[in-house]
Amino acid sequence: MAMTPGLETLEFDLPSDHGRLATPPHFAPVLVGVVGSGNLEVMIEPAQGTACKVTVETSARGFSPIWTAVVHDFHARHRLAGVQVFIHDMGATPAVVSLRLDQAVAELKEQH
Repeated sequence: MAMTPGLETLEFDLPSDHGRLATPPHFAPVLVGVVGSGNLEVMIEPAQGTACKVTVETSARGFSPIWTAVVHDFHARHRLAGVQVFIHDMGATPAVVSLRLDQAVAELKEQH
């Protein structure tokens, strides 16, 4: 099966845990990391509603099951709500993805 060149976009809409909302009601967008070979950037912005929406743009096509596992692990650990998370990836490993996501949440928590 031939892969189409270009970025792959994956979207996740994760429900909030109504018993534990970890996101401040108002915050400035957070940006960590840099888009480059083997790295990625993560941006967290406020969003309408109570879900945590994650959009991944990646140059490493065909890794949807791995992205699904990493995003669901992130959501299980942090339980963010009312946010949009953007990930711009250039082939980062799952460990680097988790590190950048944790860095973004740490910066978000420092705001409040």
